[in-house]
Amino acid sequence: MSDTKKSNKKFVPKAPQKPNFQLWLIIVAVLVLIGLTWVQNRNSVIDITQKRFEDMYVAGDVSKVVIIKNMERVDITLNNTGLNNPKYKTELESNSAFFNPAGPHYSFQVASLDKFANDFDALNEKVDPANRTELDVATEENWGSYFSSFGFLILLFVLFWFMMRRMAGPSGPGGQIFNVGKSKAQLFDAENKVKITFDNVAGLDEAKEEVQEIVEFLKNPGKFTKLGGKIPKGALLVGPPGTGKTLLAKAVAGEAGVPFFTLSGSDFVEMFVGVGAARVRDLFKQAKEKAPCIIFIDEIDAIGRSRGKGQMPGSNDERENTLNSLLVEMDGFGTDTGVIVVAATNRPDVLDSALLRPGRFDRQISIDKPDINGREAIFKVHLKPIKTADDVDPKKCAAQTPGFAGAEIANVCNEAALIAARRNKSAVDMQDFQDAVDRVIGGLEKKNKIISPDEKKIVAYHEAGHAVAGWFLEHADPLVKVSIVPRGVAALGYAQYLPKEQFLYQTEQLVDEMCMTLGGRAAEQIIFNKISTGALSDLERVTKMAYSIVSVYGMNDKIGNVSFYDSKADGYKMTKPYSETTAETIDEEVRKLISSAYQRTLELLTSKKAELEILAKELLEKEILFQSDLEKLIGKRPFEKETTYQAFTNKKESAPEVVTDKLSTPEIKGEAEVQGEAKVLPEESKSDN
Repeated sequence: MSDTKKSNKKFVPKAPQKPNFQLWLIIVAVLVLIGLTWVQNRNSVIDITQKRFEDMYVAGDVSKVVIIKNMERVDITLNNTGLNNPKYKTELESNSAFFNPAGPHYSFQVASLDKFANDFDALNEKVDPANRTELDVATEENWGSYFSSFGFLILLFVLFWFMMRRMAGPSGPGGQIFNVGKSKAQLFDAENKVKITFDNVAGLDEAKEEVQEIVEFLKNPGKFTKLGGKIPKGALLVGPPGTGKTLLAKAVAGEAGVPFFTLSGSDFVEMFVGVGAARVRDLFKQAKEKAPCIIFIDEIDAIGRSRGKGQMPGSNDERENTLNSLLVEMDGFGTDTGVIVVAATNRPDVLDSALLRPGRFDRQISIDKPDINGREAIFKVHLKPIKTADDVDPKKCAAQTPGFAGAEIANVCNEAALIAARRNKSAVDMQDFQDAVDRVIGGLEKKNKIISPDEKKIVAYHEAGHAVAGWFLEHADPLVKVSIVPRGVAALGYAQYLPKEQFLYQTEQLVDEMCMTLGGRAAEQIIFNKISTGALSDLERVTKMAYSIVSVYGMNDKIGNVSFYDSKADGYKMTKPYSETTAETIDEEVRKLISSAYQRTLELLTSKKAELEILAKELLEKEILFQSDLEKLIGKRPFEKETTYQAFTNKKESAPEVVTDKLSTPEIKGEAEVQGEAKVLPEESKSDN
């Protein structure tokens, strides 16, 4: 590939946010209130007793006496003689930093204003007439007192007003308290257009055809309606996480050329009763105003779960009300045309049957993990912005990433770029991609993980046992790659297998798969005459498979053509659909099946002990082996039919999924833990044949 790539975009600093004037207004108001209180009290007077006032008055040091009626207080102002008296001067100046000669200077509280007036008249008779003064009466407006009494209520009112203004405004959180029933959908139209197109979506050719037809419905409805057809009302994108459901919806938004509303299923959920249904109605109201248009609801299982299941008596049915409103809007009595609903979920099994029926979601588009051709196309998309070396081949990368979804492939490309940058390379080469694949599958390489030579030897023979068993069993899937490099939290290695592209499995094929899965435990038994905990996940897989053969697929002669599998069952079952006698028979037949498979594996590996030794020693030396290495070390498979991996590498044909084995450590405290891998078999066929 070319080394010329797009240059990095220039960093544009974010524009500074405008100041929040409402917040500053509240802060200033609070400061003004506090300041008024402070200014009012800054000329603080000195509290004295009535006896000391009488002494001051008799001595001729008082110029003014004022009764504050509403405060039941008497304020005293000194004359010049009193102010110059050192006894008063020092006391007044030390009491307040803002001493005001104009007064008042002293004050005292009285129990009764009338009694004080009588006492003051009696006091005047004892005082020299030259020193007598009139008794004034006044009322005081004390802002500090008002603030002390009503300040909390004032602040509470101001804050409440501020919060209501914020919530009622267009930028308020949570959809605003006055607009809580409004839809949260984000609108993409001609002015705000999505730049992702179908060219950015790879590996989903069939799904793209379906949604492209929906886009064409909206652009040219007459082409389809002239023959009497109707525009479909909904399309449901179903698939595992990371397969590109949301990306496909974004491409629809970019290609449609019509208004596109997008939101998540959780956007309908609110703590207020009735909000979800109101938002659904508002969403469709806006959509009908802009029809023809598309509504995309991501993770629709948040509101579309089956009604009446899993609820406790008296529980809130707000989610059911939201679903009912959605059902009515999609295909109710007064439904209008021109609005197509596209939804995505990875949990179609929990959706309500009324939501899935034709007339609402007319089409269910399955988006599975891509095959090797799809992975190659996805790699080509994600490799465009990466500066790659000449040896990077998208086809080889696709072969190295078995069973990966689109999101995982994007992660591999990003990890490869980071690894190359960490190594100070000028371009990302193939080795970086291989390391990135190992990083994604097995986790971070643990270079400092302490593994004893004995444990490493056990792991090597365990993996070699799987490899030899799979190589010499006709119906088993031979490994593509195996590694014993310690990775992740509890992984000593991983193995990759390439199953055939098939949906129906015969008994011989399943038994061969069981024998290959038991190859690790059998190799340990043959070489060391001991077994380890490394086969934990192997045994788990074999047990599930054996029970499926006996009690699900009806492949056991003693149990007969009976299946105890209920594909429509949900929740927990309190009873088994068979008797205790049948349960004992099932357990007995499962043990016989596993025992015979293990004995067959022991016999096979004993006859191929030389090949087992060769592979284990090579694995201990190189730590990573590929299928091509197996041919060089132990020869070709003794079967005429090529393996799936060989068919792809030789003929460049499409290949099915590769299953990845991760080695997991059992949680056993206080004991040495040796890990083995759990091979994930193809999914059980749902065919009725």
